[in-house]
Amino acid sequence: MNQRLVTLITTLTFTVMGVTGVLAFVRPFSLQIVGLHSLMGFVFIALVGFHVANSFQPLRRHFRSKAFWISVAITTTLTIVALLQPAPVKAILGLSGNLGPALERFEMSEEGMLYQYSPAAEYRMSLKVRTGKAYDLDNPPEVAIWLENQGAYHIKTLRVPEVPDANQLPYWSFKVKGWEKAKREADEKGEVDAVSSPTPNGSFDPADYILPVDSEHSTPYTLLIEINQPGDAHGTSPDQWSLVYSVEIDNLFPRTFQLLELEGYPKRDDREGKEGWSLYYVDEGFSSALKLIDCALLTIERSAP
Repeated sequence: MNQRLVTLITTLTFTVMGVTGVLAFVRPFSLQIVGLHSLMGFVFIALVGFHVANSFQPLRRHFRSKAFWISVAITTTLTIVALLQPAPVKAILGLSGNLGPALERFEMSEEGMLYQYSPAAEYRMSLKVRTGKAYDLDNPPEVAIWLENQGAYHIKTLRVPEVPDANQLPYWSFKVKGWEKAKREADEKGEVDAVSSPTPNGSFDPADYILPVDSEHSTPYTLLIEINQPGDAHGTSPDQWSLVYSVEIDNLFPRTFQLLELEGYPKRDDREGKEGWSLYYVDEGFSSALKLIDCALLTIERSAP
């Protein structure tokens, strides 16, 4: 291919990628813009390959230069920083108006915790947790947020704790373990429909509950929070149990604002030799654990697709 033609097409392709990249950052999610940006990226890679092939001999001199290795070091460093997303990078990303499919955000501050989840442009979930007097930002508690279907089976973890520990968050850990086992058994038997289907309580796909194809036959599902502050001794107990809060979501009777309620604390309750966990009413064994969360408000904004 003519080198001049390759150079011109590469320049124009890069321009399209730059424009769509900026639009994808400042505007709400658009499949057309993100799709165009991604596809032009593949075209750009192919054009760079042609350019390298046509100019390989001159480029070989750059490979031996000091500037080349400095460029490699700078690019590698920027890539690692972008992947790790330290606080400054997250602050910049937070300015973006793009809340694309399944994009999730979790922020913690002195005022509380904010979780945002948008599996589609027409559905935006926001969970605001106002922290209580016992909440310490310097030594924050372990928190897990997940969804369950009407049969109380885990279907999606929205917030994975920083250090997943079955001892600190036993209820969430038990639910996830059961979900992983069920999926594994379904895969082994080839029962694809049991993993993703519109059948009530027979699907592990959160889209079947959050964004059902037939809303008239959708089933309610539940959002839960399990929170635990390690080492919060009380009375004779060296560590108070975790607490579970929940709220039921029903697409048949959609509500924009809902408050989560305290369900209780988990306690192991094995039956017939199988591991089991149940929630029990909070008793005098709790003090500061009840002050980790002041209130939790779930907001769901729905619009026509």
